Amino acid sequence: MVASNLNQKESHVAVEGFEMDDSSVGSNGVSCRPIQNYCRSIFTKKNLKRRLPITSWLPNYNLDCFSGDMVAGFTVGLTVIPQGIAYAVVAGLAPNYGLYSAFMGCFIYLIFGSVKDVTIGPTAIMAIMTHEYSGHGGPEYAVLLCFLSGVLELVAGLVNLGFLVNFISKPVISGFTSAAAITIATSQLKGLFGVSLKRAEGFLNTIIEFIKNIATTRWEDITLGLICMIVLLFMRKMKDLRCIKPTETDSIGVRIGKKIAFFCSVGRNAVVVIIASVISFCLRNNQPFTITGEVEPGLPDFKPPPFNPTNADNETRTFNEFVSDVGSGVIIIPLIAIIENIAIASAFSHGKTIDASQEMIALGFCNLLGSFVSSMPVTGSFSRTAVNSTSGVKTSAGGVMTGLLVVLALAFLTSFFQYIPKASLAAVIICAVIFMVEYEAILPIWRIRRLDEIPFFVSFLSCLLWKLEYGILVGAGVNIALLLFGIARPETAISPVLKDEHTNIEYIIVSPKSGFFFPSVDYMQSKVSKAGIVNGYGNIPVVLDCQHFTGIDYSAAKGIKAMVNAFADRNQMLVFMNVSPGVRDSMKAMVKDVTIAENQNALPNILKSVDAAWGGISTVSAPVSRPRSSSMHDQEGSDPLLEPQRHPAVQIVPKE
Repeated sequence: MVASNLNQKESHVAVEGFEMDDSSVGSNGVSCRPIQNYCRSIFTKKNLKRRLPITSWLPNYNLDCFSGDMVAGFTVGLTVIPQGIAYAVVAGLAPNYGLYSAFMGCFIYLIFGSVKDVTIGPTAIMAIMTHEYSGHGGPEYAVLLCFLSGVLELVAGLVNLGFLVNFISKPVISGFTSAAAITIATSQLKGLFGVSLKRAEGFLNTIIEFIKNIATTRWEDITLGLICMIVLLFMRKMKDLRCIKPTETDSIGVRIGKKIAFFCSVGRNAVVVIIASVISFCLRNNQPFTITGEVEPGLPDFKPPPFNPTNADNETRTFNEFVSDVGSGVIIIPLIAIIENIAIASAFSHGKTIDASQEMIALGFCNLLGSFVSSMPVTGSFSRTAVNSTSGVKTSAGGVMTGLLVVLALAFLTSFFQYIPKASLAAVIICAVIFMVEYEAILPIWRIRRLDEIPFFVSFLSCLLWKLEYGILVGAGVNIALLLFGIARPETAISPVLKDEHTNIEYIIVSPKSGFFFPSVDYMQSKVSKAGIVNGYGNIPVVLDCQHFTGIDYSAAKGIKAMVNAFADRNQMLVFMNVSPGVRDSMKAMVKDVTIAENQNALPNILKSVDAAWGGISTVSAPVSRPRSSSMHDQEGSDPLLEPQRHPAVQIVPKE
């Protein structure tokens, strides 16, 4: 019996009244059970599917999904190859860096991506931002910037900072996107016209330099560029023509022909660039066009990014010097990438809720691992995502075909890229970005809320005339300022309730249309005081309707105390109506003598009881003003120094 008891004592350890197994106790006698419970809560099947979305669709993957993904992936691959080359030129890099940036994101998003249509790779906005911050440093600056962007995006996703993106509104994003599109299109005038321009930053400087050098235009380049643009715009619309859409009565030959026309339409960039390159190759002995030039062949080496990069002057810079050279780009580029990617994911989510933090994690891994294959910063591409969706992609596995196509192009086709005319690449970029100018958003914004036009145009003009990275911050700042102004100056209705034959009670209702927090304390005190003195003649009870108060902070509680004391000093009753339990507790923590009515039906009894205690002081001979609404735009027309009627002080008993 004794041995049995000893064995039982050894097999259990009591810690602070809890009995635990030896397996849950560490060598120092501290319980490991909290850690075990935490790990169990993290490593659940739900969280696994959330953090690794591939686990939710891969078990149900079938042949139908495979065929749809392969067709869509191939189509996107035909689009991304010419775009990647063109965007590398926009970023001030060699053309092969655009292709280096086009395949790793496809493979990584397969595992971590939550929206099947999204394709990750080089984009026009990322290219212009990369040129802005790493153009003076060369390709190693762009690669290291890609690595740091991935780290920041990954950390932001892991700590669930996805909600911060919501503080940048749609008008601000529309203004930024429109300005970026115009800036990018302007930067391609050099290639389209074949002119020689000095290094110019921004929209205005590029336009000025272009006008100065327009006399050096090469007619061969501008002719080829304009023809390419016309063909691209026609082919863009070709897939929407009724004669191209298949019908049930079509024969097999007709269906094949329509399918070919559809592929030519969605892969128009590749078709135009290939035809232009063939013409350039045939005329290579007497080359009339400005061509891309030699492209480094082969796949990039898989290696860590250079943490001591070499700049354009062939000087080796330390990591700290690199960060100093890039400056705010370390923050701005991942921020823009996150905004662009989440906006695209939301547009193609088909009504489903987007996990912004998971998209940050996916984008972070794409950039982080992409830097190991010499990628520049990447994000979701709107044009290629639209092509992916239109082509009937079923899952994120469509990116595998896209990535493999880019890898094959790097391995076997780079020798042919040197004959690509720069005018054709400029035409591809211009025709891609002109549809990013969201001019169609102006009228809906005006109809819905005219005040939103301010952040839209502030963001647009700041990005266009100043810098893209500063413009979006200015637009977001203006938008937040407008939001805070609405909180600090809430719309407030002031309405008198006249006597009737049933209640014989009159009072003034003050109804704020939003919450009560520290920015609006002074304004709300002024409104309630005005209602008591001007509308209530200093003796008619004032009722503050708190139905929109979700909570109050310390400053608001202090403001309530000041209002209660001011009304008590002039013997005028102040009642708080429709108060939630949380707000009631906060009020009573600061103010002991406060009168609260549960709702408007309880007001007559409360007002009558206090009216009787005060000897009928709420009945006045002065006429009550007619109902009026007072908002944040009202003009203060009454004399605030109007002297109220005085009555003996009466202690207000709190209503339980």
